Amino acid sequence: MILLALLIAAPAAERAAAARITAAELSAHIRFLSDDLLEGRKPGSAGDEIAIRYLASQLEALGLKPGADNGTFFQPVPLVELAAEVPRDIPFRMEPDGSAGGRAEPAGRSIGGDKSLVLHAGNGLQADMVVGPFAHIDLAHVQDAPLVFAGYGIVAPEYGWDDYKDADVKGKVVVLLNFNPPFKGENVRLWYGRWDYKYLTAAAHGAVGAILIHTTQSAGYPWQVVVTSWSTPRQDLPPSPDDKPMQFRSWITEPAAQQLARLSGKDLDQLRAAAQGKDFRPVPLGSSMSLEMPVKRRTFQSANVIGVLPGSDPKLRDEAVLYTAHHDHLGKVVPVPPATDGIYNGALDNAAGCATILTIAHAVASTKPKRSIYFAFVTAEEQGLLGSEWLAKHPPIPAGRFAVDINVDSPNRLGRTSDLGILGLGKSSVDAVVKQVASEQGRTVHGDPYPDRGTYYRSDQFSLAHAGVPGVYVKGGPTYLGRPAGWGEIQQKAYEMHDYHQPSDEYHGDWDLSGMVEDAQLELIVGLRIADAPAMPRWTPGDEFEAARKSARR
Repeated sequence: MILLALLIAAPAAERAAAARITAAELSAHIRFLSDDLLEGRKPGSAGDEIAIRYLASQLEALGLKPGADNGTFFQPVPLVELAAEVPRDIPFRMEPDGSAGGRAEPAGRSIGGDKSLVLHAGNGLQADMVVGPFAHIDLAHVQDAPLVFAGYGIVAPEYGWDDYKDADVKGKVVVLLNFNPPFKGENVRLWYGRWDYKYLTAAAHGAVGAILIHTTQSAGYPWQVVVTSWSTPRQDLPPSPDDKPMQFRSWITEPAAQQLARLSGKDLDQLRAAAQGKDFRPVPLGSSMSLEMPVKRRTFQSANVIGVLPGSDPKLRDEAVLYTAHHDHLGKVVPVPPATDGIYNGALDNAAGCATILTIAHAVASTKPKRSIYFAFVTAEEQGLLGSEWLAKHPPIPAGRFAVDINVDSPNRLGRTSDLGILGLGKSSVDAVVKQVASEQGRTVHGDPYPDRGTYYRSDQFSLAHAGVPGVYVKGGPTYLGRPAGWGEIQQKAYEMHDYHQPSDEYHGDWDLSGMVEDAQLELIVGLRIADAPAMPRWTPGDEFEAARKSARR
């Protein structure tokens, strides 16, 4: 009743719809989707198939129409799984003509004096590196490939930045810094600061492999997240003829990167300092690496689950509002009792997001919006936004007819907030709608409270943005009602350090879902208002995705 009282200025139909979003319904969906029965919902597993069938049955029970292929709720998504036999030891050697500039300091895992170095790869937290396949091949093979430090590995003409310049890195392995220079302010991560951008750009320049240096600050999460996220086989969409193959992709710990620099007499801090300027040029490290990694491949199908409430206006029903949440997580690994059962339940990430979209679908089902409203539960987000990429490239209606994508990923489990963060604030006209509804809830609005995480570029609305669809991606907080200042930041950090992409992301019925209800009510009303608005939302002039909107097929 308190939440609805704050929405007293909203039309009666909106208030009635908002009243149908309850903590009990959210809890029920979260409890089922994050149950051990589903074994972490990795695409291609029996558990994820259960999740897919559950979501489709819920949409059907609500009376929504199938919105996918052949009059069904299922949009098949073809995937390829790449299971690599990663060698435990990865050898590096100073090149015969490499100049160490003086004797290198042997590190703990060095062998052969100052001539070579072995780093340990694997899934354990003590690993120096994690290594995974990139190209869809049976054997990743690198023999004495020279290493080149390529700074941030960024090519950004709009900022006058090119870390590669005219350097030839074909057949070489690039070593890269995480994050990006302060293009839009200190500690603001852009797409350029994401690991997936760096690997793709290295491949486009002909590198045979890329090694990304991890620090908790530059990644936004600790080393254990990298290890666990790479602990099961990689999944990918089928390759296209335009793909640039690369033999492998990798992360390396900061201490191991320091050892690697010392192998040829260089200093990692000096290399990092040089990479901060536009005049930086790639630096040959005077060392090489070898790798032989068999890769087992299998193809299979997962699915996006899509339902639709047809619009009521004959002129606008061919346009639509889209809601998205990813249904997958990381699956399971060999358990390590008593610390873990090996199941990555993904309760917050993203059973809770699916639960939110289902409750919004329930609330919307009895309304009569002018535009149609689609609900899509997408697969393989944890593998690199693959399901939403497939959806953006194969939409149920032309992408240019989607007014907005309202995406939910890891929603608020900690209670009601006095504020709301818009991730991607300033990118489109949908901000005004979000601000109005938040104001009616008595909440203030700000941008991403953790801009160093680059969260806008890490979830499924990013794929739809590439197709020109503006997004709404909001997070309640970090100021929680009845909590002391800074409490929200402490909880967020604790989740990232201990539960993010860990088996401990479980649901025991003890979350305060009042904030999740409040955020879902906002997302519901924002969607209804955009569905009934006379005009489609617009990207802010000059935004990175404005051109995609202008060229999107209608």
